[in-house]
Amino acid sequence: MDALLTSTAVVALAEIGDKTQLLAIVLATRFSKPLAIIAGILAATLANHFLAALVGSQVASILEGDWFRYLIAFSFIAMAAWTLIPDKLDDDEQKPSRFGAFVTTLIAFFLVEMGDKTQVATVALGARFHDVIMVTLGTTLGMMLANVPAVLLGNSVLKVVPLSVVRYTAAGLFLILGLWVLAQTAGWLKV
Repeated sequence: MDALLTSTAVVALAEIGDKTQLLAIVLATRFSKPLAIIAGILAATLANHFLAALVGSQVASILEGDWFRYLIAFSFIAMAAWTLIPDKLDDDEQKPSRFGAFVTTLIAFFLVEMGDKTQVATVALGARFHDVIMVTLGTTLGMMLANVPAVLLGNSVLKVVPLSVVRYTAAGLFLILGLWVLAQTAGWLKV
């Protein structure tokens, strides 16, 4: 249950103001089919995050040891710093597609998520928890919690959500996770 809840919280917060959330808003303004966009986000996220959690879990099982746990801890701390940098959507990603809303969203989300901070977080969460299914479900739920309102509310969500406050909260969460894993590995915290 820790893997599910932690993964949900980490990704939901990290996704606020992220490139894929901006993409969700752009898609919502370009297509008048919010359910197709939401289904595309869900399918793309499940596929992308399953692979990311699997990579994290497999790498962790091969590279067990304190030095690898330190690497995970520092990756969460690096994610905290990365979260403070606002994302911008490239102009190329704003061009409408000749495909429908579902296929456009599926392809765009899968590709834009590659190397994105939420995907990197999913790899780290997979390595931390060794539970591919719960991490995938949690990170996907987090993506949906952040992106469904963006799709349904479109550009108006940008006027309501104070992105800087949420970005600092997400960075704080990543920092806490990193420090927690670091303290646990160093023996400062017995859990």
